[in-house]
Amino acid sequence: MRKIVIALSVLMALTSCVSKKKYAELEAKNKETQDLLNSCTVKLNTCLEEKAGLAATAESYKQHNQDLINSSKDLTILTTKGAENLEKSLESLKEKDLKISRLQDALTKKDSVTLALVTSLKGAVGINDPDIEVNVEKGVVFISIADKLLFKSGSYDVSDKAKTVLAKVAKVVNDKPDFECMVEGHTDNVPYKSNGIILDNWDLSVKRSTSIVRVLTNDLGVNPAKLIAAGRSSYVPLVANDTAEDKARNRRTRIVVMPKIDQFYDMIEKEMKKQAK
Repeated sequence: MRKIVIALSVLMALTSCVSKKKYAELEAKNKETQDLLNSCTVKLNTCLEEKAGLAATAESYKQHNQDLINSSKDLTILTTKGAENLEKSLESLKEKDLKISRLQDALTKKDSVTLALVTSLKGAVGINDPDIEVNVEKGVVFISIADKLLFKSGSYDVSDKAKTVLAKVAKVVNDKPDFECMVEGHTDNVPYKSNGIILDNWDLSVKRSTSIVRVLTNDLGVNPAKLIAAGRSSYVPLVANDTAEDKARNRRTRIVVMPKIDQFYDMIEKEMKKQAK
């Protein structure tokens, strides 16, 4: 029994380290992508302004040519210079439209994928449950589940009721092959009294995360390669830990569901390179 306990402790320590490293990489990648998306938005706004200016110029040339046609009954009076300027303006407009369209397609695709995911999750999980929240922040979908649905106090054994909720989440994730999930454990700020296996709130948050990951993979058929286990201890509270009610809100598990960021990053990067030529 002592050997089993030691083995579990070592395994938990390794899992925590790997999870924190992977989590840091994902957060850095997500920030990098968000910065790039912001840059694309600025570029898009600039293109729209240039398009408006070119449209006004083209309209001016059109009106000028129409005035010439009206003042002369000869349709051939349209000057070569005016025709060339009009053609150049229209061609420039087409190029701007193409660039804008490409950027909008990349940004819209990401938004539409996120919206579809939120709709699927809210329909499957049940948005009316006050202990389950589904929301979007910066293009990432978060499912927050209160600990009272998942675990008994101080425990990391997943309840039968929790498995019903997790089964709904697993179904949505399994239907989306290009998605990854990070399972985050969160505690309140009450220090955990070590029992020899779990040392503190860090250990408890990670252990609860890995317990849910095992249910998703072993019982519900989610591909392990799509899952990340992470523990945040008490350091990312939703509210201040001033009351028993607020402490209960902070004790939660958050499942972060996100499209694989690389595909959107590559798409936008290609469009930025095209515009730089």
